[in-house]
Amino acid sequence: MPDKQQASFQIAVQDDFQRVNECIHKQLHSDVVLVSKIGEYIIQSGGKRLRPLLVLLTARACGYNDHHHIPLAAIIEFLHTATLLHDDVVDESDLRRGKDTANALWGNAPSVLVGDFLYSRAFQMMVGLNNFKLLHILSEATNVIAEGEVMQLMNIHDADLSEEDYMEVIRCKTAMLFQASCQTAAILCKVSSEVEKNMADYGNYLGIAFQLIDDLLDYTGDAEAMGKNLGDDLAEGKPTLPLIYTLKHGTPAQQTLVREAIEQGGRDKIEEVIAAVQSCGALDYTAAKARDFAEKAKLCLHALADSEFSSAMADLADFSVARSH
Repeated sequence: MPDKQQASFQIAVQDDFQRVNECIHKQLHSDVVLVSKIGEYIIQSGGKRLRPLLVLLTARACGYNDHHHIPLAAIIEFLHTATLLHDDVVDESDLRRGKDTANALWGNAPSVLVGDFLYSRAFQMMVGLNNFKLLHILSEATNVIAEGEVMQLMNIHDADLSEEDYMEVIRCKTAMLFQASCQTAAILCKVSSEVEKNMADYGNYLGIAFQLIDDLLDYTGDAEAMGKNLGDDLAEGKPTLPLIYTLKHGTPAQQTLVREAIEQGGRDKIEEVIAAVQSCGALDYTAAKARDFAEKAKLCLHALADSEFSSAMADLADFSVARSH
């Protein structure tokens, strides 16, 4: 999917986005130089900024006319960035979005500690919003995300992980912050409980669809465009949906190949694994499942009045499953 389509979602909230960026840079300031340096580096390293975008679009789609959605969007981005810093240390990654990771440049300890700073700064900003319900949702989400990270860590090299259990990891690790982005924006707008639930569900379904496409792109994507190597999940021994499907529906030889690849990790047989997940229909299955969740997300938008913002949210669901990186 061309970058210009991605940019089109930002056009609807372009002024808001600029204000969010200003807020982020202001809140990144620290008297400890290394904190600001690493924080600025990771924030400026690119990315789709989908989570703060969801805050802005949801708030506007629900008729919000105040200013608190700006710091809320920055809070969401800080929480996400903190997880990236910690993820890269846990995964021993040295490349993200085509650039050196913070841990590759400065080491593991500074990366973890700056991640902690971003978490704590996010919670300082949450308190500043003076809304207990928002604090409750975001603190719950942060806890669930941490649990999801631990669940994923426990599942590494586990070739017997079920699809159901894997989907729960996705819900916790990825979809939860999408859900919190939309739900907290709806809460700011003081919408009905029905609309709030629909916005939370929209974020949840969108996040699941997004992660499933990430799983697929690990075997089909453009490595240069993605800014990471193909087969990274496999190299780390992560049993993602294409592999789980192949273990259940592939030929005995394909099942043995994938099982050994998960249990041993590495890229030694990446070409054979790619051929296996393609030929047994695992990638088609993953893509179809992602599209189903994107459609579920779009159905949730029926709770909103028609507007350029709700339309952009529908387009975003389509974009999330049609992208190539």
